[in-house]
Amino acid sequence: MVGTVVFSHGKESGPWGSKITAMAAVVRDLGAAVESVDYSGMDDPAARVRKLIETGAALRAPLLLVGSSMGGHVAAAAAGRLGARGLFLLAPAFYMAGYEEYTPQDVACPTVIVHGWHDDIVPVENSIRWAREHQAALHVLNSDHRLEDQIAAICLLLRAFIA
Repeated sequence: MVGTVVFSHGKESGPWGSKITAMAAVVRDLGAAVESVDYSGMDDPAARVRKLIETGAALRAPLLLVGSSMGGHVAAAAAGRLGARGLFLLAPAFYMAGYEEYTPQDVACPTVIVHGWHDDIVPVENSIRWAREHQAALHVLNSDHRLEDQIAAICLLLRAFIA
């Protein structure tokens, strides 16, 4: 059983956007606590990772980390330090041009990635590569980077992952 699900939003969104709000409702329905870290005004991924680690250390374990875009990168980077039981990532910013070496590689927990075929921000090939290298589950949906039109499907996948 998961104690707390911790959400990490992307660079251009906030801690309680439509995807996080919908997923948080699923998490609460399953009896887990919810935390959504506010990274507003923080453009440095390393600073976001530090904030997530500080926040997560004070929460009820075990933790499941959920991250979208840059938040996916941040969640994966913090997973080992927080002893996360799992990662659920939406279009994670892995292997971005010029920053490939910063893509987290030391992830040892079960991971699910959801990505859109038509993502023009983070190429779907990046998630395919990472999923292959880490034996992560990968769901590629007929959507774009924001995955806004797939919230219901995302919530079903998250519910199945937690259960």
